[in-house]
Amino acid sequence: MSTAVDSFPSLLIILLPPITSAAAVVPIVLFVLAAAALISPGGIAWTFTRKRNPIPGPGGLAAGIALAGAAAHRALADLSRRFASIHLMAFSVGFTRFIVSSHPDTAREILNSSAFADRPIKESARELLFHRAMGFAPFGEYWRNLRRISSTYLFCPKRIAAFGERRREIGEKMVEDVRCLVGTHGDVEVKKVLHFGALNNVMVSVFGKSFDFGKGEGLELEEMVKEGYELLGGVNWSDHLPFLGWLDLQGVRKRCRVLVRKVNVFVGKIIEEHRMRKVGEVNGDKSEIGDFVDVLLDLEKEDKLSDSDMVAVLWEMIFRGTDTVAILLEWILARMILHPEIQAKAQEEIEAVVGNSRHVTDSDIPKLNYLQSIVKESLRMHPPGPLLSWARLAIHDTHVGNHLIPAGTTAMVNMWAITHDESIWADPCEFKPERFMKEDVSIMGSDLRLAPFGSGRRVCPGKAMGLATVHLWLAQLLQSFKWLPSSDGVNLSECLKMSLEMEHPLICRALPRA
Repeated sequence: MSTAVDSFPSLLIILLPPITSAAAVVPIVLFVLAAAALISPGGIAWTFTRKRNPIPGPGGLAAGIALAGAAAHRALADLSRRFASIHLMAFSVGFTRFIVSSHPDTAREILNSSAFADRPIKESARELLFHRAMGFAPFGEYWRNLRRISSTYLFCPKRIAAFGERRREIGEKMVEDVRCLVGTHGDVEVKKVLHFGALNNVMVSVFGKSFDFGKGEGLELEEMVKEGYELLGGVNWSDHLPFLGWLDLQGVRKRCRVLVRKVNVFVGKIIEEHRMRKVGEVNGDKSEIGDFVDVLLDLEKEDKLSDSDMVAVLWEMIFRGTDTVAILLEWILARMILHPEIQAKAQEEIEAVVGNSRHVTDSDIPKLNYLQSIVKESLRMHPPGPLLSWARLAIHDTHVGNHLIPAGTTAMVNMWAITHDESIWADPCEFKPERFMKEDVSIMGSDLRLAPFGSGRRVCPGKAMGLATVHLWLAQLLQSFKWLPSSDGVNLSECLKMSLEMEHPLICRALPRA
């Protein structure tokens, strides 16, 4: 392929008619460059990089169109197979160079390499302040400080255990919400219940308060989070075609600036409320808040964050801590409905461990091995962040395998492709929790066959808290209801936005269990 590309300009010069004027040179040169870019491995952004051992990949617009689609993970997996580039494939989106790995070995190289310690900053992420939050902040002292603070004060085992009772209460509230909806409507759209529960769970741990959703501040918060998902989840062509940036053709910049003003007011108000409460504590009116806002306000001088940085950090906590839990639980419940024998086996396990006289608690989860296997298999079949949330940025020239990766290249791991590779997993398209009863596969980042939370320096810091929440709430929902299909059945069609969502929200029946 590279030989054909290298000789292509010479061939065109032979075939083109003689040039009779200097003015005619410009369009011909542009034509030659454009034609070469279209067939060059990896597309136009890779055309002018060094050609020694080029990375295979599609030329032209195929991958860019695929990345903008609702099933980008599937489309890129298909392209990787077609170009025999499972280990590493190059492609272009506009003038942005991309590589994508669909194999555990090269995935490990990318995710654990210091050369890929940064994340690419999209315009929407920068406008929404995320470049000052942990997810997108450049690798360095500021990022390390944020990571240490969150690991020490929010995501440590002691903190996760301390919030166990609140998690249980929110889970019980969701059970009651489902019971009421079933009693009123017959069917229940579980996504709404799960999303409200997950959002309240984050709000309680981060801000120390819960909201009534659908009205007042709760409604405002819902709308802000939804708008943020849409802005960060889509492809903004200004990120890849810089000459379009000033036009803001998709209106992303304008929408971001409207949203960030609302976020500053909303989060700033909560920060100020905490400051006032702290004044009350000094004056003897001691109150137990113990949330993450208090942690940030109590930081010593060298670690102290400005108010604008606190807003960015807290906003990211709300934003990133909500969708994964709700979306994963929706996929799991869909699978329970489609596989009633698996649902029944999980419920039998809960009864054997917990009995019929009490509700399930966090302390029961380590004994519910089959339930944990269901969660693992759901993460394998439906990884919440199969592609886009894995993006890394090469901060200097480096190598992956035998291939040179220039600085500024965006690197991704297609975890969906890895978890559906028949050379790695037996019957990869079959939902079989039993596979994890036979082999204890870690999902915390050490085994790149299944690393839904990432690996290396940028691994998700909230993975343990997220799993604790999913395990408990799933156990509560299975203990309380038998989940059945509605008249429309279950549609497993996917839609990749910020996370891998069900294209058609799950609407089902929930029969209370005795």
